[in-house]
Amino acid sequence: MSRFDAFAAIDWSGAKGSRHKGIALALCGPGDAAPQLVPPPGGAWSRTAIRDWILARRDPVLIGLDFSFAPPWVERSAYLPGDAVPNRARPFWAYVDRLCADEDLGAASFLEHSHRRHFYFGIADGRKADYMHFRRCEAHYNAGGGGKPSTVYDAIGAAQVAKGSFAGMRLLHHLSGHVPIWPFDPLPGAGPAVVEIYTSIAARAAGLRKGTSKLRDAAALDAALEAVGSRPHAPLHRYDDHATDAILTAAWLRANAGRDEYWRPRPLTAAIADSEGWTFGVS
Repeated sequence: MSRFDAFAAIDWSGAKGSRHKGIALALCGPGDAAPQLVPPPGGAWSRTAIRDWILARRDPVLIGLDFSFAPPWVERSAYLPGDAVPNRARPFWAYVDRLCADEDLGAASFLEHSHRRHFYFGIADGRKADYMHFRRCEAHYNAGGGGKPSTVYDAIGAAQVAKGSFAGMRLLHHLSGHVPIWPFDPLPGAGPAVVEIYTSIAARAAGLRKGTSKLRDAAALDAALEAVGSRPHAPLHRYDDHATDAILTAAWLRANAGRDEYWRPRPLTAAIADSEGWTFGVS
């Protein structure tokens, strides 16, 4: 049984600026009522407003964040080989935050200027294959048939996760010491906790096939929610990938928060937990 009594999923954004239509936050309690979107202050979420919402929680809420919590380390024994940067996650989060002057916890300058040579922005950078480095969690998920994961070193295209992940690392630095961040921290016995999520895992659990996992209408969302044990949702003003991903993933998180194998995945070692982290739901 899960010891949490609330479950939140946050679809994240690494976009430049201070307000982001790409951020959505869905929240649900125990039982089977559908998650609801939390209205953003000012009409659209900022990353700092998400930070403040998390820091204000004192209740036993499990919060899933949809970005990579650290770059790969195990594969090459370095996050950015050849550059003098910290070699463990917490000091690295602090390093990213200290280096970035971007507004609203943005991190585009980290990729575009500070450590440009490590990131793929297009054909002028050479072979994309040379940038395809993965965490042990991503490699394990891929080997198990989960699908080809993204890498934080690929900064091109709409599907890239690089800017959002490094912006997320700034967020984690602000949360560190205030809210337990699994698996860098052990799962606490009380209060809130933060985990990394991958919305496609929730989509697969709902029976959606690879490449067709986006929910853009009420009927499709309700069918997916039913598959993860949730009642139908309250109608939305607009159906976009961010809102529906957050709603479905919050329901999936509630349904799976008590599964021991997700908290103790067999490949997760102490060294991986300290350097790269792990995605909740990958066992």
